[in-house]
Amino acid sequence: MKRFNTVDEYIENAVHFQAELIRLREILQSTKLVETVKWGGPCYTHNDKMLVGLGSFKSYVGLWFYQGALLSDKAGVLINAQEGHTKALRQWRFSSIKEIKARQIKAYVKEAIELQVQGHEIKPDRSKPVIIPSELKQALAGDKKAKASFDALTKGRQREYAEHISLAKRDETKAKRLDKILPMIKAGIGLGDKYR
Repeated sequence: MKRFNTVDEYIENAVHFQAELIRLREILQSTKLVETVKWGGPCYTHNDKMLVGLGSFKSYVGLWFYQGALLSDKAGVLINAQEGHTKALRQWRFSSIKEIKARQIKAYVKEAIELQVQGHEIKPDRSKPVIIPSELKQALAGDKKAKASFDALTKGRQREYAEHISLAKRDETKAKRLDKILPMIKAGIGLGDKYR
C-alpha cells in the first residue's frame, strides 16, 4: 500500500471515489479538526488526538472515527469492520456522493470533539495475551537471534507481528510475511514503527 505525504497527493492518486474524497475533505475542513497525514493517509485531529480518518477502497469511501464506539450513532451508520479486533474504531462507509450529508457528518464530528474534550476514550487492552501463530513459533525456534530479539520486544510489538502472520489466509502469504518480518524482528524494530 502506497504511503502519501499530503492529503492532496492521496486524493490525486485515488483510483476510486475521488469526487467523494474531495467532498468529505471539504466537510471535514469546515470543522474544528486539523488536517494531517498519518500512516500515509488523511487524518483529522483535535488537540493533537486523532479523531477521524479518511480513505477510499474499491467498493466504498469511508470515514474512520477512532473513538467511534463512544458516539451515540443516532443514524445507525457506524460499523465495526474488524469485530473482535477493534474496540473503539468505527467506520462510516459511502458508495456514492449522494449518500454524503454534510450536516449529519458535522454532527458526528462535533460529538467526537466534545467526547475528546471531556476526556472520554476507550484505551486498548494491554493485558490480553500474545498468541503466537505456529508459523512464527517455528521461524523463531529456528533462529536464536530472532527469538531473543522477539522476546525483547514490547507485548504490543509482539502482538502486531503475531497478528500480521495469523491474519494472512494463505500459506504463501504467511511465508512471504515471515520473510519480510524476520529481519525487522532481529533489528528490534516493531512492525508499525515507521508510522509512529
